[in-house]
Amino acid sequence: MKSGLMSRRVQEPPGEIDLTPMLDVVFILLIFFIVTSVFITESGIEVVKPHASTSEPKNKDLILIAVTAQGDIWIDGEQIDPRFIRARFELRLAEAPNSSVVIQADQAANNEYLMMIMSAARDAEIDDVSISTEA
Repeated sequence: MKSGLMSRRVQEPPGEIDLTPMLDVVFILLIFFIVTSVFITESGIEVVKPHASTSEPKNKDLILIAVTAQGDIWIDGEQIDPRFIRARFELRLAEAPNSSVVIQADQAANNEYLMMIMSAARDAEIDDVSISTEA
């Protein structure tokens, strides 16, 4: 009798765990987090913004440009030559046509740089230009 029981156990296939449903759930969660995540755009450098009594949050496609106290200009995490600001604006407008420009100027920055950036935005046909401040 014992030999009959042993032969049955040997003939049964071993149990396997099917990982396909678990992988499906993991991929669905991955897609969910990618779709719902918010991508933050940064100008590339931290500046000390001036204070303002009134301010409004911006929620659409933004082109962030930072001006340091030394006059360095940063867009998309890279320092650029002031002569190429308009070209960079036009490149970003090709990606997102309804973008607005937000200038993050250090409170010690020269106003000449602000005017240069605003002129480049006007030349690139960007109507919505704002200066970022601290509330």
